[in-house]
Amino acid sequence: MKTFFLSIILFLIVNFTTAQSQHIDSLKLELSLTDKKDTNRVSLLLQLSQRFTFSFPDSSLLYARQGLQLYKELNLREGEINFYYSMSEALATNGNFSKALDMSFKALKLAEKSGNNPEISWALIFTGNTYFYSGDYQNALMYYKKGKANIEKLQLSIKFLYAFIGESYFHLNRMDSALWYIQKSYDLDKKDTNHWCIPYFYLAHIHSKKEQFKEALGYYREGIRLSNVKADLIDGYIGIANVFKNTGKSDSSIYYANKAFASGQIASLSPKLIEASSLLTEIYTVKHNQDSAFKYQGIMLAMKDSLFSREKVKQIENLSFNEQIRQQEILAEQEQLRNKIKIFALLTGLFIVLLVAFMLWRNNQHKQKAYALLKKQKQETDIQKTKAEKTLEELRSTQSQLIQAEKMASLGELTAGIAHEIQNPLNFVNNFSEVNTELIDEMEQEINKGNLDEAKSIAKDIRENQQKINQHGKRADAIVKGMLQHSRTSSGIKELTNVNALADEYLRLAYHGLRAKDKSFNVTMKTDFDETIGKINVIPQDIGRVILNLITNAFYAVMEKKQQLFKDRPDFENFQGLSTYEPTVSVSTKKTNNKVEISVKDNGNGIPQKVLDKIFQPFFTTKPTGEGTGLGLSLAYDIVTKGHGGTIEVENKEGEGVKMIITIPV
Repeated sequence: MKTFFLSIILFLIVNFTTAQSQHIDSLKLELSLTDKKDTNRVSLLLQLSQRFTFSFPDSSLLYARQGLQLYKELNLREGEINFYYSMSEALATNGNFSKALDMSFKALKLAEKSGNNPEISWALIFTGNTYFYSGDYQNALMYYKKGKANIEKLQLSIKFLYAFIGESYFHLNRMDSALWYIQKSYDLDKKDTNHWCIPYFYLAHIHSKKEQFKEALGYYREGIRLSNVKADLIDGYIGIANVFKNTGKSDSSIYYANKAFASGQIASLSPKLIEASSLLTEIYTVKHNQDSAFKYQGIMLAMKDSLFSREKVKQIENLSFNEQIRQQEILAEQEQLRNKIKIFALLTGLFIVLLVAFMLWRNNQHKQKAYALLKKQKQETDIQKTKAEKTLEELRSTQSQLIQAEKMASLGELTAGIAHEIQNPLNFVNNFSEVNTELIDEMEQEINKGNLDEAKSIAKDIRENQQKINQHGKRADAIVKGMLQHSRTSSGIKELTNVNALADEYLRLAYHGLRAKDKSFNVTMKTDFDETIGKINVIPQDIGRVILNLITNAFYAVMEKKQQLFKDRPDFENFQGLSTYEPTVSVSTKKTNNKVEISVKDNGNGIPQKVLDKIFQPFFTTKPTGEGTGLGLSLAYDIVTKGHGGTIEVENKEGEGVKMIITIPV
């Protein structure tokens, strides 16, 4: 087992130290002098595989496979798990994530079979690495935390684990947690003699995201100086290229992006080539250098096609699914037509009956028999009247139920958004609570040692974390109060309300509500709020429902347009022009004279001109059967015009989008 841990530590350190090339040449020479059945040859193959992992993954994979085959031929008892680790890292570096994950799971099974807790922890961490490379950061974080317990005891490697966890939080956009772990890794690396570039790069990423570009460049350059493997070096070049792109220095950006691209070609690192070519495509597009932009776009698309060919299968499955949906819609339309014919026949029959009754009544004075017939007809008419009144009552009840269903549907979408929105502050509360627990343990240790200055410093950190816990707790409380306010029956009483906050809240909640139903849903949201408005007298529950309805309709319109583009051209991402469409919904407010305007704009297909005059009519909807009741805009119209004395206007450009403008007097 001691051999195992030495190998693991070597595997982590060997890719982050200098003078590798001389060591590799020495290993190759020793390998050439070793007998093909010598047990030492297995160790040499493993070391060569580990040293090529992040620079030349194809070579790494070749040595690992040779070593594993020789290991099995010699019937050795220890070391098999190390080859699976090496192959997993090499496959992931080269973009073959499914096979990499298979190798990781094989290593994990071997570790679990051994029953050794530290060995299991390492296997969990390597599995987390594979998920990280594939972009599944949530699963990566889960495996890192599972493997954390026993690894923390090995102080030599704790800086790597802190960096792994920090990287995952960064890609999950949880910047406070990411910065905490990355800073820990960076501080440990500064004290270490064997330096590692990753903490420096991620500190650079974080500063770049905060637009602190000078600090970001410093960390990138320091990381590049410490880096000695191709994959890490490319990350540094891409990071610097992005900084220069964001600061408008396109020539410098192109220089570093080209360095990244050239290094990726030398090492055959497909994922890195995709990143570099994508960046070069963006830069050349901005510079209007179309030839170069098309060149690198072609390279990027070719690499993506080779790496993600499963997407083609998904496209075929989606087309088949869409065809099934279309057939179901045709059947539904046919059934609807049959129902209309039945209703028409019933109305025609009723008309004929009434006509006969009228003729009989007219001849009542001439014939006694006709009088009796008229009396009978009158009885039948009374029966029909009773049935009609019953039908009318049922219709009113149905209308009331539909209105309630519309409200409940908006509440359901809101609830889904609430669930997502409230998770963010809860995550902050949980994370800072966990960090405080660890800091309290550290403070107790420092107090026991008599280091009061250090203990005070830790106490200050705890106080700052506690303030953040309180801040995010209040945020969660505000979200819950907003949900309760929306769900309760409107009191009809106007209250002073911040319409900017109301519109912003419902924009995000509507978005997350639709995301909860459809994970592929994605749209760009823009806001432009007039901060001079202040608070105005409105019924917040009612205006909230109006805003939610308009935003939901806008989301539906842009996604419908995107789906139509996809349906018309399944390969639209490769078709010039179609790929530029970006679903966008904008919400803005403006105060003019004694009125406040709330606008919701989308870039969907717009409303057909022939039905534009009908959109505020009850039960009228342009959505397919089963997707709308036709009451949303009707209720919104009543709330704004009758409840608040305002207006709703429509600015429509067929094929380009719709802008709905609510005007409320103040």
